[in-house]
Amino acid sequence: MPSIYQLKPAFQNALRPTVRWLFDKGVTANQITLLAAVVSVLVGIGIAIFAEQPLAFALIPLWMLVRMALNAIDGMLAREFDQQSTLGAYLNELGDVVADIALILPFALLPGACLWLVVLVAMLALISEYTGVLGPMVGASRRYDGPMGKSDRAFVLGALATGIALGWVDALWINAVFAGVAILLACTSGNRIHQGLKQVRAIAP
Repeated sequence: MPSIYQLKPAFQNALRPTVRWLFDKGVTANQITLLAAVVSVLVGIGIAIFAEQPLAFALIPLWMLVRMALNAIDGMLAREFDQQSTLGAYLNELGDVVADIALILPFALLPGACLWLVVLVAMLALISEYTGVLGPMVGASRRYDGPMGKSDRAFVLGALATGIALGWVDALWINAVFAGVAILLACTSGNRIHQGLKQVRAIAP
């Protein structure tokens, strides 16, 4: 299934000069990973505090773009400048989950938003990432299959937050989008399991 994740190589190429500059300045992959997670939590808290003000949700698409860049940068620093580490692997996976939950849950505070739908999406986002992480445990690669991977969630939630900030969407639209995202997240988990098992069977002697 297609995913925005497939655009990652082109995105990385555009960021490569910045990555080189950061490396020259002594910035490490783990520092970038922590920065992305901490700022995501702070943005989520800030939006939650001012959730009654639709313009507060304009922070989400702006931060999603920066966060996607930081996620690409930390990976490039780790791979291309010999900064890979066990600690980095933990920080990368846990930081993504923490950031996702912090940026999803504030939507539940919107007037008319369905609390259980927002919480369900947060839980399914966590599960979908866990199914991807389980790939190496069963002998497959870390799975990033769609249709609702991390980059896809960032795009959809960023677009929804933009609509909220501009007053273009109401509670009905918000709940409809979250219902659709929940369905696609369930499909994503199933697809990652299927592709992982398929990969294991393909390499089995």
